[in-house]
Amino acid sequence: LGYATEEIALRFGETIGGLLNATFGNAVELIIAIVAVKDGMIRVVQASLLGSILSNLLLVLGFCFLLGGFRYSEQSFNLTAAQNYASLLALSCLSLLIPAAFWISLDDHKKASEAVLQLSHISAIFLLAIYLLFLYFQLHTHAHLYEAEDEDTEYPTLTLSFSLVALVLVTVLVSFHADMLVDAIEAITKGGMLTDTFVGLILLPIVGNAAEHMTAVTTAMKNKMDLAIGVALGSSMQIALLVTPLLVIIGWAIGQPMTLFFQGFETVVLFVSVLIANYLIMDGKSNWLEGAMLLGTYCIIAVAFFYYPES
Repeated sequence: LGYATEEIALRFGETIGGLLNATFGNAVELIIAIVAVKDGMIRVVQASLLGSILSNLLLVLGFCFLLGGFRYSEQSFNLTAAQNYASLLALSCLSLLIPAAFWISLDDHKKASEAVLQLSHISAIFLLAIYLLFLYFQLHTHAHLYEAEDEDTEYPTLTLSFSLVALVLVTVLVSFHADMLVDAIEAITKGGMLTDTFVGLILLPIVGNAAEHMTAVTTAMKNKMDLAIGVALGSSMQIALLVTPLLVIIGWAIGQPMTLFFQGFETVVLFVSVLIANYLIMDGKSNWLEGAMLLGTYCIIAVAFFYYPES
């Protein structure tokens, strides 16, 4: 998956390469989540979505900065692209904060549940519209802002058709295991070994996005930071603005109460994570210490959710 992505990036630029990698990587996540929503595992799905955002934002970006920083004392990347990703992630935080605040402000939880469900349906439509507008901004009206600086010229070794077929095949092969993975998660959580929240938030995102994670890290070690940022931050943003609202709408269509109402602790964790990542990318440069800070933040969050009681 990573090799095919790099080949496509050499032909069409790192913006398209990062977008394709994030899309195909998240396609697997979406397939797994749809199966889980259909089975009524709403909490696992919500936790896995939040976990995917956090793992890309903190774990993957942290490893990119850390391992890339060990090879190069300082690396630079497209600040405009990174800030746009971070701003859209902040918007996604708002879409989760509002339902949580809405729930807290109402004493009648039955009415609150119905209202939050309707609010989530409408908000999901707006989030999808914003994502489509972002794609138009990124690929058409402001494509020049995402152009990488001139680097050493590399030439692709695979044909375009072979690279695209490889992307599709890897995605399909992984998706075949979606049902088995969901069944395994259900068995683990029912056995009482781990909570739904911890499995969905920590284990599922790491397994489901492993190929995508490797792509970002290996490209960062080659000093292709725009592609690495496009995969890491781009994937987080895509999950927040495309996958999550799409699952809300799919749940709406099949009669499952999938909402944008996440628990207060989860929403706060996401907000703080976006804030920290935003601070670290605001200068358009990275080093290994910043990577260590992101990884440390992720480890603290993982430990917190391990001990977090299931509601």
